Amino acid sequence: MQDIKETKEHNYDERLEKIEINLLLEGIYQHYGYDFRNYVYPTIRRRTWQRIRAENLSTISGLLERILHNKRVMKLLMQDYCISVTEMFRDAGFFLAIRKKLLPLLKNRAALRIWHAGCATGEEVFSMAILLFEEGLLEKTFIYATDINEDMLQKAKLGIFPLAKMQVFTSNYIKAGGVRAFSDYYKVSGKNAVFEPFLIKNALFSQHNLATDHSFHEFDVIICRNVLIYFNQYLQRQVLKLFHESLSIHGVLCLGNKETIHSTDLASCYDELDKKEKLYRRII
Repeated sequence: MQDIKETKEHNYDERLEKIEINLLLEGIYQHYGYDFRNYVYPTIRRRTWQRIRAENLSTISGLLERILHNKRVMKLLMQDYCISVTEMFRDAGFFLAIRKKLLPLLKNRAALRIWHAGCATGEEVFSMAILLFEEGLLEKTFIYATDINEDMLQKAKLGIFPLAKMQVFTSNYIKAGGVRAFSDYYKVSGKNAVFEPFLIKNALFSQHNLATDHSFHEFDVIICRNVLIYFNQYLQRQVLKLFHESLSIHGVLCLGNKETIHSTDLASCYDELDKKEKLYRRII
């Protein structure tokens, strides 16, 4: 059966397939309010077919009918579309640059606002909170952590991660310039590590759709790493415009290692704080 369905996918008329996927995404937007219409097409196509096979369906139109009438299937499709690859202090060089180059610029500010856009299950939020704590900035920082996926946000709020991942997380933390024992920040509960609640005492986890929602504050730092790569060029420009409108003068935008502002009309509005780690300071 699996082979038969894969054959149908491969033999699908490309023009018809694109029409059906556009209808699927429009249906999701109109009925549920989630806007995936300007996500990178090959990724959406691949993950749509994964869900079609998982639901034992044979057509994209069949999936549209099912998700419109079955919230459970829509929830599963959301998980397919919002797959995130994340870990604490992932890309340790990025967090070391935050510690060495960014946080010293913020020490004299009376209060700080940081926006983690596309925070997924929260590993990056807790990583940043640990850095802020070690640099004496956590108490005066308010963290806004947002994501399109409500289920991921609920997990992020808990700060519970598999104990099996702590060895990797600890290694990342040390490479990022950690100054304490990483185990100081969590307690062991069964097969999980439960991170200390004080780390997110001043954090708000909230649903936000980068494709449709507007700016909601002025921020000193915006962190959005490895999210833009899933957007087409139009949506990338719109989101970078949103970030620019949301950053204070001399605020810093932090992107992923495959993302850049250089090919946009906003490039002249920023100085490079760290070229390699994609830290950009707004100057206009």
